[in-house]
Amino acid sequence: MKNFVVVQAAIAVGIAAALGTSLPLARGDARSPTIAASEIKEGMKGYGLTVFKGTEPERFDVEVVGVLKNFRPAQELILVKTPHPRLNITKNVRGMSGSPIYFDGRLAGAYAYSWAMFQTEPVAGVTPIAPMLAELHRPIPPGFWPLEGQGVLPSAAPATAHRPDKHATLTPTSWDGAPGEYDLEAHAKKLASRFSPPDPARPLVPSATPVMMGGVGDRTADYVRKLFEPLGLDPMQGGGGGGGAQDPNAPMHFVDGGSLGVSYASGDVSFFGLGTVTHVEGTRACGFGHPMMEAGNMAFPTAISRVLWIFASDQHSSKIGEAIRPLGALVQDRQSAVVLDETKTAPTFPVHVEIKGVVGAPKLVWDANIAEDKFMAPGIAASVMGSAIEATTSERRDCTWKLVSKLKVRGHGEIVLEDFGIAIGGMLDAGELGGSRIIRALGDVINNPWEDVKIEGISSVLTVDYTREVFRLRGVDLLDAVVDAGQDARVRVKLFPLHGPETSRILQFKVPEELAGKDVEVEIMPGYSIAPDVASPESLNELLANETRATLAPRTLVTQIKTAQGVVFHGHIAQHLPAFAMDALRPTGTDTGPDAITSYARTVFPVDRYVDGHDKVKIKVRSIMR
Repeated sequence: MKNFVVVQAAIAVGIAAALGTSLPLARGDARSPTIAASEIKEGMKGYGLTVFKGTEPERFDVEVVGVLKNFRPAQELILVKTPHPRLNITKNVRGMSGSPIYFDGRLAGAYAYSWAMFQTEPVAGVTPIAPMLAELHRPIPPGFWPLEGQGVLPSAAPATAHRPDKHATLTPTSWDGAPGEYDLEAHAKKLASRFSPPDPARPLVPSATPVMMGGVGDRTADYVRKLFEPLGLDPMQGGGGGGGAQDPNAPMHFVDGGSLGVSYASGDVSFFGLGTVTHVEGTRACGFGHPMMEAGNMAFPTAISRVLWIFASDQHSSKIGEAIRPLGALVQDRQSAVVLDETKTAPTFPVHVEIKGVVGAPKLVWDANIAEDKFMAPGIAASVMGSAIEATTSERRDCTWKLVSKLKVRGHGEIVLEDFGIAIGGMLDAGELGGSRIIRALGDVINNPWEDVKIEGISSVLTVDYTREVFRLRGVDLLDAVVDAGQDARVRVKLFPLHGPETSRILQFKVPEELAGKDVEVEIMPGYSIAPDVASPESLNELLANETRATLAPRTLVTQIKTAQGVVFHGHIAQHLPAFAMDALRPTGTDTGPDAITSYARTVFPVDRYVDGHDKVKIKVRSIMR
């Protein structure tokens, strides 16, 4: 009996040894042995692990072509052939990035690089494992807001060393424009110049990260590509997040060679980047073998994913898949790898869109959760809203639309913003929403320089009326050519609807006394075309208040007369200052002083439709004899 136990033990040891030289430990509870790039020689044969279909990693053969020294700073690149029945057809595959490669039973690195388009043989570049493990072990910076700022907002955060005038956490994807002047397309262009991928005409480039889009229409997909392709992402319509639902049969943890999804949005509209896990240690894992955007410290939700198929293409083959179990957060995006942590939760916020006025549409309410990134959040929010609108209101008819949105910020309440428009021959799309008040406000708030914020949600109601509720302003009659200073003047405006007879409206407004003895110009224009004077914000509360005052009421006509100069200083506006006051305010011992602005006397007149056009007349103002 004793001899039998000894034999049993010997067999067990032999099996364990055999397994140790074949498949690595899937959960990474102990470190897999590694092999350095310096040990790898031409002709060596090994294998890789990746998911070809479903969730289980499968083996594929690998043979070394050679090793490129100093391919990237302090990093070699291992060139390999990957003979396999599927890879012989698909060649290099986007989404396989991160697939672990083994030689002599030891982990060598991650499948990561491809040759230029029209590759005719299955050859890839492998990132060595050493720099990837260095990133895996890199700690999250203490106090990194996106991952550690989920509680009550601090009253004040310490200033950053390189931007002493600002207090909010800066990230590589932050907008660095003036507060209150956020522009999504300008933000995208700046990031493209910072994170632009290598020229695809180069012989060897990182495999782009395929971004699966779910619930997205064609026009919205075009907009998403415009925003994200310059960053090295490859948006494609292939299913995104399974409607936000979890698959109860999905794996509970990430495994070596398993699929890794980076979720930008989930729900009725979803976006996630697809790649492969290279190595797991405890609750952390590294993957991709190249950067997603090389944005450093990051906080995006991650998910276990299912691969449906590898789509073969002469230009770029790609995995097609969907996220099936949310798990953890992406915490690093570096030159050699991305790193995730299953124990971390990345911040997200809900976007709710309700559509009214579209009779018979099968779906009128749309919901999604969006990653709270300083660049991705505004772009993805515009795409989610654009997808909902495109799917629900896609008709080639003229219409009038109004979008009323609430933006809620933790600790600061909510603001209500109205966007509107007249659509000729079809509704607005994601590109137009990118310039809307709600998206600009989101970009301004999430990128504000004073506080780290928690967005608690966006809720929007779109009301559609399939008529063109608009007047065209075509002509103004001056009823009072000469007016006493301080008295009322009148003009008659001519308004033309799309169909039907002309209508007119008499506008009566007061002429300021200080214009006595002058010939003044009176402008007549829609209220939505006027941006009222507001002081540059000096706090988040002031920024939020300014967002609600971006324009005058949309369905109005306004008479506007230029008056005197005013100033803006320390968050306050002083209108109609006399000349001697302007001289007194000019600083003598400092270069910091008030900014001069042009003041206007404005009178607002409600109108029952939007107005298109503007006009102007001149009035002579008489002095009053006292």
